[in-house]
Amino acid sequence: MHMVVLTKGVPDFREGQVSFDEEGHLERGKTPTVMNPNDKFALQAALQTKVRHEGTVSVMSMGPPGYKEVLQEAMESVYADDLYLLSDREMGAADTWATAITLGTGIENLEEPPDLVFAGFKTADGETGHTGPQTDWALDMPMITHVIALDVDPEEETVRAKRLVEGDVEEIETVEAPMPAFIVTDPEFEPSYRQASHRLRLKDLRGETRERAEGLDLDSAVTVWDHEELNLDPDYIGLDGSPTIVSSVDPIPKAPSEREATMVDAGDAEGMEEVLEIMQPYAGGSEAAGD
Repeated sequence: MHMVVLTKGVPDFREGQVSFDEEGHLERGKTPTVMNPNDKFALQAALQTKVRHEGTVSVMSMGPPGYKEVLQEAMESVYADDLYLLSDREMGAADTWATAITLGTGIENLEEPPDLVFAGFKTADGETGHTGPQTDWALDMPMITHVIALDVDPEEETVRAKRLVEGDVEEIETVEAPMPAFIVTDPEFEPSYRQASHRLRLKDLRGETRERAEGLDLDSAVTVWDHEELNLDPDYIGLDGSPTIVSSVDPIPKAPSEREATMVDAGDAEGMEEVLEIMQPYAGGSEAAGD
C-alpha cells in the first residue's frame, strides 16, 4: 500500500514577523515558517494506516526550498519513506487552484500510484479549505472529508471512515469508498492502536526513524521537482495561473503579553526589598499567604 500526505509550511504567527510585499503577497522567505497545524492530523491518519497495514508513505509539499525542514518534521512524525518538494519561481504566489494543479501533477508523477492521499482540513494562513478538495478534483478520486476515524481493508480495496456531518459536529456518519481515495482529516481525528502488535510496530518504526534521522542529509533525502520536470505550463501555475486576486491584507498584530512584568535590577537594593516584601507571604505556602 502506498500513501501520500500533503503538507505545507505556514507563517509562524507567534513570532509577529509576517511580511507582505506591496501587492499583498506573503513574502515566505522573510517570514518564519512552521508546519501547518491541521496537516498533523493527516500525518497521524497515514501513520495509523502504515502501522496497521504496512506499506510506504510519501510526503509532498509545494513551496520554497525552506520547506525541506517542514518535510523533515513530517518524516520524523509519520516515519515517511520518501519526501517530495515541488519548487521553483514559476510556482510562486499560487492560489489554491494553481497549487492543486501542481500537487495533482506531482502525485501523478510518482512511480507508484497512491492508494490513499491524505490532506489536512485547512491551512492557518489561508483557511479556505480548498486545496485538498481541488487536488482531489485534479486526481478524480472519491473523497471523504472531515474524517475523525478510519480503517482500511486492503483485500477489498476499500476505506471506511467516520466523519463529522457538515454544520453539526455532534452528528457522525460512517461512509465507505473504494481505493484509491482522498482523505481530508478533521482536527477531531484521533489515531487508534488497539492491538498490541500495532503498538509494537509503532515503537519499532519510531526507533528506525530516529536512527535514520541522525545521519540524514536533508538535501539528498528530498526529491525536488520544478515545473519543467513536471511538464507544467507556467501560464497555468503560480501567480499567472491563479484566478484569485488579493484586494487587501490586514496586518497581523503581535500577540500581547498575557502578564505585565516589572523589571528589577539585582543591584537595586530598594527594588529588591520591595520584591521581597511582596513574595515573603508566599514563602511558607498557601496557608501563610492567607494569614
